[in-house]
Amino acid sequence: MSAEGLVLPPGYRRDHELVDPPNDWPDYRGTILRHPSRPLVPIPNTLSDVTGPLLGEDRVAAGDFDLTIGHAGEPQGQRIIVHGRVLDGNGRPVPDTLLEIWQANAAGRYRHKGDRHPAPLDPNFSGAGRGMTDSEGRYRFVTIQPGAYPWGNHHNAWRPAHIHFSLFGRAFAQRLVTQMYFPGDPLFPYDPIFNSVRDPRDRERLICAFDLDATEPERALGYRFDIVLRGREETPFEEPHG
Repeated sequence: MSAEGLVLPPGYRRDHELVDPPNDWPDYRGTILRHPSRPLVPIPNTLSDVTGPLLGEDRVAAGDFDLTIGHAGEPQGQRIIVHGRVLDGNGRPVPDTLLEIWQANAAGRYRHKGDRHPAPLDPNFSGAGRGMTDSEGRYRFVTIQPGAYPWGNHHNAWRPAHIHFSLFGRAFAQRLVTQMYFPGDPLFPYDPIFNSVRDPRDRERLICAFDLDATEPERALGYRFDIVLRGREETPFEEPHG
């Protein structure tokens, strides 16, 4: 039973309780300036909030899921395939969902003017892609294994290799953001962002699994990363559910 005296379904928790990562996480210094320090003021949804973005499959090009094509040459680094399913809290597939990913290149640098890491940019890798889930909630991206990079949060701070995921629902207000990590990264114990997800079992849900069946011989290694939107097996997201 919750603090308000309401009976909660097994395996679920109220959105404002034990949200991970917390808005204020002292080890991650950027959170000091990235969350409000005063009570929030509710803003009612407008018509555009609840009717957009209406991004149909015709607006997602056939090759948008492959980050290794569309340039003059081949990108540097290990080519990988990241695939999985988007599921609801009852394990049912979530079809026709728009996924976007963005990441650093193999040297650990983003193609962004704010990234000052003195690692080389790759002219053949933009680091961003998108795709839709099919009728069974399945998605697939072809990309490059990202590199770790320094980020200045504390002395000798390095981020583990990761890929950012954004999922859109049926409206602009329905967006979830998370990060996918790779198995066995030695930087896990030292990264305050990864460890801001306080339950070790929840942190494991942010780590993909090597998938030999998805590996393409002489081309790309395969990894599986299922995304669960709600419930006991929920994937930790950067924004609490609205």
